[in-house]
Order: sequence, then structure tokens, then C-alpha cells
Amino acid sequence: MSDRPADPVPRRFKEWDQRTQVPLLAAALLFLIGYAVRVLAPHDTQPWRDIALGLVATTWAVFVVDYGVRLRLSGLGRRFVRTHWLDTLVLLLPLLRPLRMVQLYTAVQKRRQEPRLSLYARVMSYAGLTAVLLGFSAALAVYHQEHGAPDASIRTFGDAVWWACATLTTVGYGDAVPVTPLGRLIAAVLMACGLALLGAVTGSFSSWLLQVFAREDERRPPGSG
Repeated sequence: MSDRPADPVPRRFKEWDQRTQVPLLAAALLFLIGYAVRVLAPHDTQPWRDIALGLVATTWAVFVVDYGVRLRLSGLGRRFVRTHWLDTLVLLLPLLRPLRMVQLYTAVQKRRQEPRLSLYARVMSYAGLTAVLLGFSAALAVYHQEHGAPDASIRTFGDAVWWACATLTTVGYGDAVPVTPLGRLIAAVLMACGLALLGAVTGSFSSWLLQVFAREDERRPPGSG
């Protein structure tokens, strides 16, 4: 059996990834705006709803083209779907695309020799940004599925935002719950993400506190206290 290390990422793949980060971020935000208008705008507000639908379709087509280019430049063939599962996931669930803001910010920080924020502060800021974008996207999706369903408790977008906040923070008051199958699937994904984000924030904050206390102990004169 060969012990040859895995092939490095092709140079053209890296170049494509660097050049498309900002355009794809813009496309992700446009997708989210278009979807929000499509979901929240009244049915009689034409042509805005049709424009929003066209914006959603166009930006999703951009995501499909980008995925195809990445698949070809990677040289991995079918393995690309498995090794780049996050790219596949956001192609199937475009509402997760705005989370590329976090990826872009990470790339910018890596280009600095001295990041402006400490590791713990960066983790907490990434988690906070992720929670806001994910919560807003989930609120839109759940409201889209739930507000017209029989016996639905989520009737307004405000109800959906309240539900998303309660779900992300793992509080779960139970006053607003999804009743449709797709709504419950979105809720399950959001609950899993909420637990992960909460763990990241609390773990980083605890580590930061321990680091602060350790520095205080080091500065304390020997034999004191």
C-alpha cells in the first residue's frame, strides 16, 4: 500500500476560491434579500414579488455554476461531494449561503500577521454572526411553511422570529411550534445548530476566564493571599 500523502489542492482551485469569495458573498446576500421579499411581501405587491423570484433563481443558478467549476477544478470527481460536503449542503439549502460571511471574515483574519481579535473573541464573534444569519434564515423558512397551515401557532413573521430565538438559545417555551413536516425538519436542524453555537460560545468564554485568572495568579507576588 502506498504511503504517498494526499494530493494538494490544485492551484487553479485555490485561485477560483479566492476570486469568488466576495462575489459569492454578494450573491448569497442577494438570495436572502430576494427570498425575504418573496416570503414577506403581500401577494398584491407586483412586480416586486416577481423580481424577487427572478433574483432568487438567478443567484441560485450562480451557485450551481460555481459548484460545477469547483467540482471540475478539484480533480476529485465524485469524491468532491463527500470531501466538500459543506459546499454540497449549501447548494441544496441556499438559505445557508449567507454564512459565507463568516468564512470570508476568517479568510481576512488569516491574511493578517496579527489578528485584531484574540482566538476566544473570534470564536464568540463568529458564533454570534452565525446565530443571527441562521436564525433569520430559519425564521423566514418556517414562516413560509407554517403561516398558512391549519392549527399553526406561527402566524406572523414576528412569531417566527420569536420561535427562532427560543430555539437557538435552547429555551423552547413551546408557545410557538412548527406543525408541518418541513417546518419540524427546519426546527430540528436549528436546534442542533443552536446547541453547537451555545457550546462554542460558553466553551470559549470559560477558557477566556480561566486564562484571565491564570494571568492574575502569575502576577500575584509569591506568598501573598
